[in-house]
Amino acid sequence: MKEYAYYLSMERRLSPNTVSAYSSDVDEYIGWGGKPLSDGPDEIISYLEHCGDTVSPRSQARILSSLRSFFDWLVLEGRRADNPCDKAESPKIGRYIPAVLSVSEVGAIMDSVNQGTWQGKRDRAILELLYGCGLRVSEACGLLISSVFPDEGIVRIIGKGDKERIVPIGDVALEAFENWLEVRPETSPAYSDAAFINKDGKPISRISVFNMVRKQAMLAGVNKEISPHTFRHSFATHLLENGADLRIVQEMLGHESILTTEIYTHIDSGTWQASILEHHPRNK
Repeated sequence: MKEYAYYLSMERRLSPNTVSAYSSDVDEYIGWGGKPLSDGPDEIISYLEHCGDTVSPRSQARILSSLRSFFDWLVLEGRRADNPCDKAESPKIGRYIPAVLSVSEVGAIMDSVNQGTWQGKRDRAILELLYGCGLRVSEACGLLISSVFPDEGIVRIIGKGDKERIVPIGDVALEAFENWLEVRPETSPAYSDAAFINKDGKPISRISVFNMVRKQAMLAGVNKEISPHTFRHSFATHLLENGADLRIVQEMLGHESILTTEIYTHIDSGTWQASILEHHPRNK
């Protein structure tokens, strides 16, 4: 398992969270009684049926993806000749449409933050960057002060797979960020460049941001099941509603495929394909 985790991290360049999730799924399979070097398709299918008693189809699909990756690695290492997951069908999970906030709901959540404390100014800045720049929660937690360029109005983001992208930052988000920096407590040199810190002077955790978002939504009277990712999704949706190009939004979000962007923005492929064909000079 250590070798597999090393492969995921160093060769496939997956994030620590993904490495942990894949490894955990494989550990669960082995704990169930799975024998990676000898099990065939029947055992994989039996395990997925076993999981189906307690987890959703979406979770089953994730587990199958984890196992398929693990067996692919065993084949690559010459420890198996085949991947038994190849004959296991992924559960039908349907189209996932995440929640989206209205512009007024975003404003209500922002206004619900008490900025009378340094924690409040920090939380407001985090919310403004999640929504204003379309950041993932991990990107916000890992943001560096030196990656924000106020004069140029841009932010340098290191996203999934250590891929870099540059996104613009608007005046409202930038003002909230600068207000936070004015009251940001001193930290040890190790964390002096961390944009968002906790009371111990260390980078804020994803769990803390999740809890903060849910607390502020409750205070704002927003009765939706939301997470930090809801602000990223709302960012993309509101851009498109106001006429932004889908390809530009794709780049802003850091998606490799435009099909991923379409899921996040309620736009199906038929809509943007028709739009492209309508505006192409060689089509009537």
